[in-house]
Amino acid sequence: MNLRLRYKIYGAIFQGFCFSTNALAIVFLVYLLGSVIFQGAGSLNWTLLSSYPSRFPEKAGIVAAIAGTLWMMALTAVVSIPLGIGAAIYLEEYAKPGRLIRLVRLNIQNLAGVPSIIYGMLGLTLIVRGMGLGRSILAGALTMALLILPVITIATQEALRAVPNSLRLAGFGIGMTRWQVVRYQVFPSALPGIMTGIILALSRAVGESAPLLLVGATAYSAYMPISPMDGFTVLSVQIYNWIDQPQKAFHDLSAAAIIVLLVILVTLNSAAIYLRQYYRKKLSTG
Repeated sequence: MNLRLRYKIYGAIFQGFCFSTNALAIVFLVYLLGSVIFQGAGSLNWTLLSSYPSRFPEKAGIVAAIAGTLWMMALTAVVSIPLGIGAAIYLEEYAKPGRLIRLVRLNIQNLAGVPSIIYGMLGLTLIVRGMGLGRSILAGALTMALLILPVITIATQEALRAVPNSLRLAGFGIGMTRWQVVRYQVFPSALPGIMTGIILALSRAVGESAPLLLVGATAYSAYMPISPMDGFTVLSVQIYNWIDQPQKAFHDLSAAAIIVLLVILVTLNSAAIYLRQYYRKKLSTG
């Protein structure tokens, strides 16, 4: 058997292995989604969507958790997206290469892999107690912003690196300043990749519960949050609380809440994907 044929066989085996693992993962995902929908569809009604938590499953709802989740995602995005994009632009376009910059980049990459519970402990010490924000939506949003900030920064850095250097040189060649090159040449070209990183980061944040439990998200909230300083709960915490209950009716409610959380997540992701495709199309058409 010659070497070329051997590599071809190895490539076919590896391709089959990758296909099989992907197919297996999809099968498990479809099974899990089907189980959740089958279990929770019967409990998905107006009472669930419009009521506050209760000790009685037939009266329990998630309206406070939905409001808390939307508050949390909005504040987290407002804080983390500008900081993450700004840090990446500085590191890639302005900072001079050196030991300090390499150290900063290494630390950002390490922070992206830190367990979320560590960010919860940091948020409890620095934000809830140190900054005196208490157990509020704002404290939770700042904690979640710290959690996803490295992800957004790294994704933005990779998107900026993917922009051809010829675009930068062309801008400098016609007399543009560095800021003008970044603003009008580099950033629009990198925007689709940046949007992908933001989608992944916010998707991670919407399903986290451990950091929020530490900074004060409650399992029972009988009022609607109306300001960033109010107490709060979120869907992930509410789901965790109901799953921990012994009654099967609460387990069905948790499955219904998972469906609502998935709908919110898909809606947010769809909006972000639409924006990404819009800017990509706009860029390609000039």
